[in-house]
Parts: sequence; structure tokens; C-alpha cells
Amino acid sequence: MILTSISILNDNYVWILYDSNSFCIIIDPGVAENVIKKIEKKRWKPIAILLTHNHTDHVGGVKEIIKKYPDIIVFGPEETKKNNVNKIVKKGDKIKLLENEINVFFTPGHTLGHVSYYLKPYFFCGDTLFSGGCGRVFENRFVDMYQSINLIKFLPEKTILCCSHEYTLSNLIFSMSILPFDKKIKNYYKKIKKIISKNKKSLPVYLKTERKINIFLRTDEEIIKKSMGLEKYKSDLEVFILLRKRKDNFLIGAKRD
Repeated sequence: MILTSISILNDNYVWILYDSNSFCIIIDPGVAENVIKKIEKKRWKPIAILLTHNHTDHVGGVKEIIKKYPDIIVFGPEETKKNNVNKIVKKGDKIKLLENEINVFFTPGHTLGHVSYYLKPYFFCGDTLFSGGCGRVFENRFVDMYQSINLIKFLPEKTILCCSHEYTLSNLIFSMSILPFDKKIKNYYKKIKKIISKNKKSLPVYLKTERKINIFLRTDEEIIKKSMGLEKYKSDLEVFILLRKRKDNFLIGAKRD
């Protein structure tokens, strides 16, 4: 399977997997027009849509895509069922498409029923994990989000993370406010800034890279506790919660996740 993406709205990505026979799978189509235009240009034959959660910028294009391609199958968690989903998925499910097996992971926190999809090496994590950051936590489900992120953290290091938003630069700016002397984060920021300045994408990204530069995957490190003025006995979960709350209040005149 070959991976590509379509930029939509302000900073969303719609991910598409296609094979040598031009069949394709669409992940989180927040709008339809751009997706259909790309499909027609490439002469792809869409067979399925995968939805991670029920926010409009991830499901908004489903209805129009179905009108255009009525035979398409829509997969999604229970919370997305009103978006023309005909296959409800849950933790542990395996979806077989185009001779490939896609594993469904339950990754709540951003929403109560959020799921992610793993077709090795690609991991479609919706709004759970971003490059250099993580999704906003709703309904106070910090424990859920922490567990979801840790689930992703321990996937194989060559896993390719297909996040749903281009938040990398703003996330790294926040990270540098926490760890101003971290050379790995500073160097990665410079690299991504150059990429973005050329109107290129920072995604997808290897999990191996995220483990180094994403402070939400490093909450066990003493240096982060020290930089945040926290006592050594604070648990990884407590560090995560405080870190995410600081991110909520961190304003740089850019995107809010």
C-alpha cells in the first residue's frame, strides 16, 4: 500500500492508502471536494473510509463522498454511527481490505470513543498524538489520553505516525518553553521550520523520532519534572496532566489543538 495525504481546511490531513490496482482507502475525510478531486485526478477506486472519531473536521466529507461512490464501506467507532457508518469498529477488531489486515486500537481521551488504525507500518492516530504534542483532552479524560499515548509509545520504533493536523511547529515551540536547552528539540524545530517555509509537510513521522522530541512521550524523565518545578515523586500520569494543562493555556498566536 502506498501512502499519500491531502491538506484540507486550515491544517487537517486526509490520509489515503492506495495499491497498484488503484483501489484506495480514505482516512478521516473532513471535507469531500478536495478528496473527490484528487480521486478523479488519480483515477483511484475508493472502497472504504476509516473514521477515528466524530469531530466535524474528520467526518464532514463522508456524506458527499458516499453520494459520489455509493458502494464505499464506512468504518468507524460507535460515536460516528450517524455519519453513514455501516461497520462499527471497536478495540481489537481486524479489518481486511485489499488483502491487508488493519488493526483497530481503542485510543480514547480526545473523545470518549476515539479509535486508531494500524496497517503496518502506518498508524492513523487521528487527534490522539501529534508530532511534538498530543490532542486536547475533553471531558477531563486525562487518564484515558495518557493510556492511549502510552499504547502508541510502545509500538515498533519504525511505525509511521499519520497524525491528523499540521501542528508540529507550534508544538515544538511549546516544548522549547518547557525544555529550552534540549538540543534534539531545538534542532528538530529548525528542521521543521525550514520544511514548512517551503510549503512542505512535516508529516508523517517515525515513532522513533517522536520518542526523542515529543515531551508527552517523555513524562518519565526527571529533567521535565525539574524544568516544570515538580517534585521528583510526581508520577508520569501527574506530569502528563500538568503538561497538557500548560499546553491548553499556552498562547503563541497559532493553532489551538
